[in-house]
Amino acid sequence: MFMEFQFSLAQLTVLNTSPAEIASMAADCGYDFVSMRQIYMGLPGEPDYDLSKNRALMKETKQIFAAAGIKLLDIELARVFDGMDVKKYEPAMETAAELGGKHVISSIWTPDREYYIAKFAEICDLAKQYGLTVDLEYVPIASVKTLAETVDVLRTVNRSNAGLMVDVHHFHRAQDDVAELVKLPEEWFHFGHLCDAPGEIPSDRDEMTRILREERSYVGEGGIDVASIMNAMPAMPYSIELPNLKKVKEYGYREHARRCLETAKAYCSGRGVTGRKG
Repeated sequence: MFMEFQFSLAQLTVLNTSPAEIASMAADCGYDFVSMRQIYMGLPGEPDYDLSKNRALMKETKQIFAAAGIKLLDIELARVFDGMDVKKYEPAMETAAELGGKHVISSIWTPDREYYIAKFAEICDLAKQYGLTVDLEYVPIASVKTLAETVDVLRTVNRSNAGLMVDVHHFHRAQDDVAELVKLPEEWFHFGHLCDAPGEIPSDRDEMTRILREERSYVGEGGIDVASIMNAMPAMPYSIELPNLKKVKEYGYREHARRCLETAKAYCSGRGVTGRKG
């Protein structure tokens, strides 16, 4: 029997929107949550909407949350990289806690295992003070890029607030096996990332990067077996991370966000997606 999932609107789907704008847009489109980028990454064209530095925008965002009944699911992105200072992530964690968020996404961009294990553990310990989980996302262009590598990190750090955040795009690109997902502890799963993409996996890193940052597909319109991945994990909220510059140019952010949600719901209903059973 089909299960009604909860969905969040991810920042990358509507990148150039302020926290207040994304909250308003998500509420208007029927999302349950928003997923906001509160740790500036300095990517091309990326705006900096750090609410810890902008109390007026924080106040406006809170007012929209209260009026629209929208909630914060997670913030991003607590990257692990060479020379990092974990304490610099603390203002964003304070923001997440103030807005009622529950999770922080992390990913690993250094090949030094000893270093990244230590730093990821530090991030978990800092986040725990704010009641937040730290959910490790593996990315095909990062250093930790497979499910097995991510499991190794989680088992090694052994932190109660450490989790696994699976993006179906990245899962497909890593050519991971849903049978391995089924084996993992239920408590590791807090939320996931939902989208679709062409079934053919690019061999060129630049093309891989281009698709994941600017041309993902509406769920059900690509070549990923999304239902099998979702059914290998416990039922949980999904943040729709679906950047597509062509669709945004054609429809605008709001209509693109609406279509993201509409197609995801139709796919889950039509395929009878329930999440892991038993």
